[in-house]
Amino acid sequence: MCTAMSRILIVGAGLTGSLCAYLLRKELASKLQLVIWDKARGAGGRMSTSRSPSDPSCTADLGAQYITVTPDYAQKHKIFHDDLLAHGILKPLHAVVEGMVMKDGSYNLVTPHGVSSIVKHYLKESGADIYFERHVTHINLQGDKWEVYRKCGSSEAFDAVVLTMPVPQILQIQGDIAKLIKEKQRQQLETVIYSSRYALGLFYEAGTQIDVPWAAKYITDNPCIRFISIDNKKRNVESSDVGPSLVVHTSVPFGINHLEEEKETVQPLILKELYTILPNLPKPIDIKCQKWRYSQVTESFPECPGRITLHSKPLLLCGGDGFTHSNFDGCTESALRIAEMLSSQL
Repeated sequence: MCTAMSRILIVGAGLTGSLCAYLLRKELASKLQLVIWDKARGAGGRMSTSRSPSDPSCTADLGAQYITVTPDYAQKHKIFHDDLLAHGILKPLHAVVEGMVMKDGSYNLVTPHGVSSIVKHYLKESGADIYFERHVTHINLQGDKWEVYRKCGSSEAFDAVVLTMPVPQILQIQGDIAKLIKEKQRQQLETVIYSSRYALGLFYEAGTQIDVPWAAKYITDNPCIRFISIDNKKRNVESSDVGPSLVVHTSVPFGINHLEEEKETVQPLILKELYTILPNLPKPIDIKCQKWRYSQVTESFPECPGRITLHSKPLLLCGGDGFTHSNFDGCTESALRIAEMLSSQL
């Protein structure tokens, strides 16, 4: 790898990619030009916060709902938890969550400004050049650099590339990368399995009352719906100027059964079940439907290494929760392993 300023591409503006960029900036600020590409229109990945089309100040977390800190990571990742608490990005979750099962010594944190605020914090601190709606299609080897191609736009050259998107999307990338992945690695990558589900966000006018005794609830007796959250109550943020929002997560079996259907077909099915659970629910002004094809990792990469090296010179790494486990600390662990590897090579 070159000794001058190295140009590093991180593909994926979710938690692993954003935290990795933040760590690299702290370690190697003068040696790197950091670039982040994401195929979505905004930051967050599966830690996404959606806005009501009618009122952008009314938001709902359609992906991750809260951060659970377990005894395994309470000390190990304390610096990250403390930093986010100090910045007001995280705060303790005190709201009532019915049906939540907690392990001894674990506690929950919630994001008053939406779960994507964690990712946005790390992106801002990283100083990276961030580009959305950049969908990587091919990666080719050009001498000592990677030539990375995207849909609708010219290719660009990088000294190192880090892939943090779901593993099946890594395997879909074409070009030299497909030939460079060793057969054993490919077989191991193909063992990574994700659950699938849908999420709905229902947005309401200011002053609307949703009369339930909880902020969030796990549902165990419905074939379609697994989780419901009144997001402003969950975050403990009450405002007379902003309407409430409600989030619905479907069960995994429902998600898998309807995975290849259009969202417009699935949304009424979810709403019908929602109104059987909450028959007095007011009518929302806006609804958003999100299909999570890759929701949570159910089978990780063997031995959970945090990251793997697909090519050494130039460096091509991949990481993310597929190489650990699907939560804040899993992504944090992966970002640490990626940053560690890049730091040692630069």
